[in-house]
Amino acid sequence: MLDGVSLDQLRTFIAAVDEGSFSAAARKLNRVQSAVSAWIGGLEQQVGVTLFDRSGRYPVLTPEGVLLLADARHVVAGVDTLKARARLMTSGVESELSVVIDVFFPTSVVSAVAKEFAERFPLTPLRLFVEALGAAYQPVLDGRCSLGILPPLPQPFPSLVSERLGELPLVAVASACHSLASFGRRIPRQELAKHVQLVLTDRSDLTSGRDFAVASPSTWRLADLSTKHAFLKDCVGWGGMPLHMIEEDISSGALVVLDVDDMPPSGFMLTMSAFHRPSQPPGPAGKWFVDQLKAVWHAERSAQ
Repeated sequence: MLDGVSLDQLRTFIAAVDEGSFSAAARKLNRVQSAVSAWIGGLEQQVGVTLFDRSGRYPVLTPEGVLLLADARHVVAGVDTLKARARLMTSGVESELSVVIDVFFPTSVVSAVAKEFAERFPLTPLRLFVEALGAAYQPVLDGRCSLGILPPLPQPFPSLVSERLGELPLVAVASACHSLASFGRRIPRQELAKHVQLVLTDRSDLTSGRDFAVASPSTWRLADLSTKHAFLKDCVGWGGMPLHMIEEDISSGALVVLDVDDMPPSGFMLTMSAFHRPSQPPGPAGKWFVDQLKAVWHAERSAQ
């Protein structure tokens, strides 16, 4: 009976897990709930195991369902990759390239590559979006952007394919007038916890309620990096910043790098990678864009 398993059944199974209920899966797939229930019930009959425990308000994966979910994702991703490669064989350059860039990535690199892109692909519009944390991943996950230039998050995203681009240093800083700037020795975590920490807030629900690199119970949450930068210089609090954005402030003495326990003086190295969905691999324009980002960024860092 396994020969009769369809891609629609597997996609429905995956949607039910990802969306949390049969009704939500039906809305995502633009189907009626009865059809979703029938497809999953048919799949259970064909594979010979119960995929969901339906005794509660919402369906919960059984241990067998957990194991088969990985196989289902693998099969669907393989078919999506096959179809995508076939399309690339018969088509040319993308009609549009949509890219979401994490707010920490150097703007100077993106600007230089975008200028070259306009000359090399004059008929392909480039759509660029700048976001942070989960809000940067969401457009890639839901298909609004074909590429994401992103750092890793503690939450893994096995449905995405990545290519490493490089690393950038993040440093903890405060204004020269802040008491932490004149602490006089390595700053223990307990001391950091006594002061307001400025952190970025996630504008998506993807990582809502989760904190990243937060050392103080007293936090001010800001929606964008430029506001955080301004608040740091105005002595509102302390926080982490990408080194390339604040090198002039450090040189002028406006900001001071904090010598924090468990953090090397050069800062914490944040890996940046290019992410895409298996069903939407970069075409000629996207591939060129990623390769140029890597090359220009490497050249810029080598020159410093």
